[in-house]
Amino acid sequence: MLTRRGWLTGAGALLLLVGGRVFGFVEGYVAGAALVALLVVSILWLAVTKVSVEVSRELHPARVHAGSPSRIDLLVTNRGSRRSPLLTLRDRVSGTRGVLLVVNPLAADDTERAAYRFPTEHRGVVSIGPLEVEVADPLGLARLVLPASGVSELIVYPHIDTVAPVPLTSGNDPLAGAEHPNALGRGGEDFYALRPYVVGDDLRRVHWPSTARNDELMMRQDELPWQGRSTLLLDLRASRHDDDTIERAVSAAASLVTAGARRQDLVRLVAGDGADSGFGAGHAHLEAILEHLACVAATDDGSFRRTLDALAAGSTGGALVVVGGTFTDRDLEQLGRLGRRYGAAHVVGFDAPGGPRPEQTRAATGHPVHLCVVAPNASFPTAWESRQRRSGRRRTAIAGRVHP
Repeated sequence: MLTRRGWLTGAGALLLLVGGRVFGFVEGYVAGAALVALLVVSILWLAVTKVSVEVSRELHPARVHAGSPSRIDLLVTNRGSRRSPLLTLRDRVSGTRGVLLVVNPLAADDTERAAYRFPTEHRGVVSIGPLEVEVADPLGLARLVLPASGVSELIVYPHIDTVAPVPLTSGNDPLAGAEHPNALGRGGEDFYALRPYVVGDDLRRVHWPSTARNDELMMRQDELPWQGRSTLLLDLRASRHDDDTIERAVSAAASLVTAGARRQDLVRLVAGDGADSGFGAGHAHLEAILEHLACVAATDDGSFRRTLDALAAGSTGGALVVVGGTFTDRDLEQLGRLGRRYGAAHVVGFDAPGGPRPEQTRAATGHPVHLCVVAPNASFPTAWESRQRRSGRRRTAIAGRVHP
């Protein structure tokens, strides 16, 4: 394959040959023939050059958060029996012009490392590859392109802010979450109380000092394992978002899910595109949620209504957090009715410049909706922290009136 320089050289040779023919001067023929000879020599040089190169690609890490760079390492090995020529590595990267790297000639079975950093400004899945090795003749008139490596995927998670998790709440579900366990069981992790022996108890749990004092077998009663439980609904309606607010909403959802997972809560993500992660805990569950959030996009309004109906039909208690763009009073009324099925309902809205600003914090049904409105120039962590402080003071004041 001719390079750009090779095509220009061929065009010049053609002009010289035509000029020599038209104007009848020998020098044009000689110069044109010389250029053609250079092209032939370059092509023959590539034809006899044996290139056997192996390239492996590694992503460090393969999953990053938006704003964090990822390093791509390339390991180039000359599998040929002779010294390789100067190599040019061209790695394609979706959304960019790609990466161009030059590797010095390698001896037989020699290995060279090359690397580049890829800035990850936006969430999503980035395709890297296929990688090609280009070999050019010494004059740069022709080149040989060889496939060397396949396609790798770099998953860019949404940006994560450090925020407080959703406040614990209690409800009909025994796993809805509570500040303290409200029942005793036969198994657990932390010491809670002592009780008399019951047939079938594990004798390894006998508390011998208390047994000696009471003259009967006393068993260690441990606290029941418990976890907070929260459902996060991500509103993706295109009519409620612009390009900026949808990214901020996705980032806020990822931050709250991560905060809950860090506290070892049972978390569930329900997105406006119909996705439902189900309740779960642990690193694998969190990664599955973040991978979905890396690719979500705006949806139509009808999908959000169907999602609300599904949540209303299958409520499992705990806390509900709704994250979206601009919420109207009608939206808050619908969410207030849905919030009746949960221990508490939190709504986080990201205002677009010039959008409506609902000021109410209670839906028409009378069920409290903890509304956190984030202005266009405000940060979500600050707004969330301020909202939680106000909610905490209100709960304290109510408790003081009920229990003087």
